[in-house]
Amino acid sequence: MSQTEKRLLLNGREIILLGTAHISQESIIQVQETIKAEVPDCVAIELDEQRYASMKNPQQWRELDIIKVLKSGQGFLLLANLVLSSFQKRMGADVGVKPGEEMKAAIATAEELHIPAVMVDRPIQMTLKRAWTMNSLWGKCKLLAVLISTAFDKEEVSPEQIENLKNDGALDSMMNEIADYLPAVKSVLIDERDQYLSSRIWETAISGEPAKKVVAVLGAGHLPGVERHLQALAKGEESSDTTEISKVPPAGIGSKIAGLVFPVAIVALIVAGFFTGGAKASLDMVIQWILWNGLLSAFGALVAGGHILTILAGFVGAPIATLNPVIGVGMFTGLVQAWIRKPKVEDMEFLVEDAGTFKGYYKNRILRVLLVFMLSSVGGVIGNFIAVPSLFASIVK
Repeated sequence: MSQTEKRLLLNGREIILLGTAHISQESIIQVQETIKAEVPDCVAIELDEQRYASMKNPQQWRELDIIKVLKSGQGFLLLANLVLSSFQKRMGADVGVKPGEEMKAAIATAEELHIPAVMVDRPIQMTLKRAWTMNSLWGKCKLLAVLISTAFDKEEVSPEQIENLKNDGALDSMMNEIADYLPAVKSVLIDERDQYLSSRIWETAISGEPAKKVVAVLGAGHLPGVERHLQALAKGEESSDTTEISKVPPAGIGSKIAGLVFPVAIVALIVAGFFTGGAKASLDMVIQWILWNGLLSAFGALVAGGHILTILAGFVGAPIATLNPVIGVGMFTGLVQAWIRKPKVEDMEFLVEDAGTFKGYYKNRILRVLLVFMLSSVGGVIGNFIAVPSLFASIVK
């Protein structure tokens, strides 16, 4: 048995965990051979239904409604998904394997042998939402930095490097690095999904007959955690209930307070300016705040290559968005850009490919909208960070 295969006998059920690298030709062969040799009662796949549907229908991007995405507040989630998809596709191109081919091979082999295949991963959108929500402001900044560096990383990988990722030592080192730099992200992407995957695999194994033998195909990085959880589930030490990790956690009191800091501080400083310097001083402070906040948001839209009306929307919308934390300036600018420069079919066709190049973000109209959304938002936040101490200095001088 290889180090990427774990055979567990739990309460009369046999569960074979098969660890893979998602862009590995060797993993494709190993998956096919294992399923054919074991002929299990069920094959569990590390996919969710949405990603499975995308694999079956690669043209699904054509149905994307960018305006709907922005209105639903999922602009960052879409951008993160695109960056990660593009990165995997680029790595796969280096070794001649498309991302997720081993999962498709597992499904195809199961169908060939008339074995049911079950998708056991948590929906990707929920995972990304939790990764974003559970991060602190500093954590969100670091996550954005990682995504940006990933989007334009041109380092090539060899088949040998891909296969080494399945080794315990290499995986442990990688997990430790993620945990040190982005502990909340590691918790959501690895630890929570270990729990979710093991719960779904266990439910598949015990859900009546004939599910006595299950082959579970999942990324090698999940093997230790899933094995540990399965053993705990078999002993009754854990519950298979995943309700808590299948929903977006409510904003904590700290997050709610943070969302009110800027509007309350700005209004308070302007009112204080009125009592210390009169109406003219207060008006000057209002203008000063609008200029910092609006101009930097507009500058972000400009850097993103936004239309002149988009840039204007950034200038006007940033102060409004600051006073109403429910609405982000990125939604204003993104909607205006999408309305003026409506995406074409070719933008949707090449969305993932374009997300892997600097030029692609300016050429592709959908990516341009997302770039406008992100940079105008960042500009507005920086403007507020500058405006608050600047207004305070106007009072005490």
